[in-house]
Order: sequence, then structure tokens, then C-alpha cells
Amino acid sequence: MNEAETRAEHIDPALAAAGWGVVAGSRIRREYPITLGRIEGAGKRGKALTADYVLEYRNTKLAVVEAKAWNKPLTEGVGQAKDYSGKLAIRFAYATNGQGIYGIDMESGVEAELANYPSPDELWARTFASQNIWRDRFAEVPFEDRGGYFQSRYYQDIAIERVLAAIADHQSRILLTLATGTGKTFIAFQLAWKLFHSRWNLRDWQREAEPSRRPRILFLADRNILANQAFNAFSAFPEDALVRIDPADIRKQGRVPKNGSLFFTIFQTFMSGQDAEGQPAPYFGDYPPDFFDCIIIDECHRGGANDESNWRGILAYFAPAVQLGLTATPKRKDNVDTYQYFGEPVFVYSLKDGINDGFLTPFRVKQIATTLDEYVYTPDDTLVEGEIEAGKRYEEADFNKI
Repeated sequence: MNEAETRAEHIDPALAAAGWGVVAGSRIRREYPITLGRIEGAGKRGKALTADYVLEYRNTKLAVVEAKAWNKPLTEGVGQAKDYSGKLAIRFAYATNGQGIYGIDMESGVEAELANYPSPDELWARTFASQNIWRDRFAEVPFEDRGGYFQSRYYQDIAIERVLAAIADHQSRILLTLATGTGKTFIAFQLAWKLFHSRWNLRDWQREAEPSRRPRILFLADRNILANQAFNAFSAFPEDALVRIDPADIRKQGRVPKNGSLFFTIFQTFMSGQDAEGQPAPYFGDYPPDFFDCIIIDECHRGGANDESNWRGILAYFAPAVQLGLTATPKRKDNVDTYQYFGEPVFVYSLKDGINDGFLTPFRVKQIATTLDEYVYTPDDTLVEGEIEAGKRYEEADFNKI
């Protein structure tokens, strides 16, 4: 009996007998794709990783099952089961040849033969020993996949779960570090989707009360192209829930927009604004400090969490909010403030990880010298506004000021 026959005649019925795919909210993900395989060039890739079964309950991955043919040893698939479980950050793994079940608890290290698979409720209770009402509420909200069109990658799921777990545990400063091109905006969207539909908000979160309203979430970037990209990526939300904060609209309306659930803007917009006497009066001060329940700071290493940045005042003003920093930059000397402000990342997915998994393209470094980040005024340049010092070399830090 080959593996396909073993799965159809023995493994699938055993999983169904335990309630998988039968109990409401449970699901069996067969041939679950994990990685694509490293890009090797000439149209070739390394070996992709695919799990035979991933068991889900309440929109949460709880176990990996690695299947082998009937005539194979029971523990033949243990190594793969452990590898896949570790990759997916799932606690429980099982190996089977259809005749028996070998279970592994990746957290405790306990391994043993089992008479049957645990039920969805049993596995949930083992995974989450302590009660947490917000974790349960988040779990009840499925990811938005637009009818299967949006398929998340395994590391994106882990990042989302880690952030939600941190929020459920009342952590108010959270950091995610993921390489450029790995879908941080997609992660932000799914997080907002979960918070929005679970009706999570600061007041009820702090009081452990029943949800009474939807949250107000601010997506804060340092460039319009990033804010616009996020605004468009969040199009699955109701149209009246989305608000693009624009200085021209504020001047036209005479006030900052407050009707909505998801707000998008850049630091520069929030730092602009004047009072009736023409004195600087940043627009962010027109919102109460506790107006936003959650603030997602894209590319947070660029300045928002920098001790010397003018933009840091925005985050300090909205201190009551849960603040999530997104960055592609690993910890180093020039961004240590970011890590001091948010704390250590709840999840890291590096450039190396992305390349090895096949989600990013390998590259070769070619060093060149440019002056793109430097400027020296010359008499034939046109000064549009402000003051400039002749002969001074202006660098990137000078360009990012209001």
C-alpha cells in the first residue's frame, strides 16, 4: 500500500474519527505549502517544503502530521514532522504510517506512541493552557483571503499570531522585523482586520470588558507612497471606515477627520499645521491623546522611534495607544533607539530567511559611490523657500526635516 492509499484508507479516517474536519471550526489542510524552494537561477529552484497535513481549529494552526506508506517504519516521518512543526512555529507534530501514531510535543520534548489523534478541543486546550478572552476573540475572526485569492505565507501567519498574542497579553509596544519585500503591509492589513472585526479597543481591552465599539487604527508612514500603498491595500474594509488624512483636506474642512476606523497619514502631515496667529500647531494635537487605539508605524527605524527625531513627539503624544513598529532593519548601532523604544521584536524574518525559503531573490553586492544623499548649494541653483547655507554639505538627515 503506497502513501496515497495509506492516507486515503487509514490516516484520513483516523483524523475524521478524532473530529478533524468534522467538528465545527476544525479544518484539515492537505499538502500545505510552506516554502517555495531557494531560487537557483536558470529557472530552477531548490526543494520546496510541503506538509502532508496541517490541522487547524478556530483559525489557528495546531499540529502537523507527516504521513508515510503502510510498510514504512512508524517513526520514518519524525524528522520531517519536527522540521515542519519548527518552521511553522506549531507545538504539536505527528508522524504516522497508517498503522500507528507517533506524537511529539515540541515545547516539552515529550515523544510517545499514541492510540489516536487528540480532538480539536483537546489540542486547543493543550496548546493554550491558560484562559485569555482576547486571544479567543481574535481566533474567532478568520483571515481575509478574498475567497481564496489572498494566501498568506507561513511567516506572515506567525508574525500576525505573535502580535495578537502580545496584545492579548496587554503588551503596548510591539516590534516586527521583516526583510523588505516580505509583505509587511499585508501583515498590517490582516492585523487590522482581526482587531476591527473582534471589536478590540483600548478601553474594553484595559477593563477586560465586552467589546463595545470598533477600534480606531492609525497607519503612520514617512512617505506618501507608503501611506497610499497601505490605503489601497486595505480596500477590503468598508469604504466609510477608511480615512486618508491629507493637509489639503484639513485646510479645506477646517478640522482633522475623525469619522472612521482606519486612518492613514505621514509624519510630515501630522507635524504641519498652524494656529490662528500663524504659529506652528501640529495637526496631531487636534486629536485627543487616547483617540487612536492602535498605531502601526511603517519603517519605524526612519525616525518615529528615534530619540532625536521631531517625529518622536507624535508617538509620545499618543502614548495610550498600542504601538506596533514595522521595520526591515536588524538591530545595529544607528537604530538602537528603535529597539529600546519598542523592545525586542516578537518575530524576526531576515533577508537570509526569505532567500533560503525562495520568497526573495538571491543577489550579489556591487559597491558604487554616489552623491544622491548629499547636496551642496551652488549659485545657479534656485531657492524655492527657506534659507540655505552656501558651501554646507546637506545630508539625508537634513532632507527629512519639515
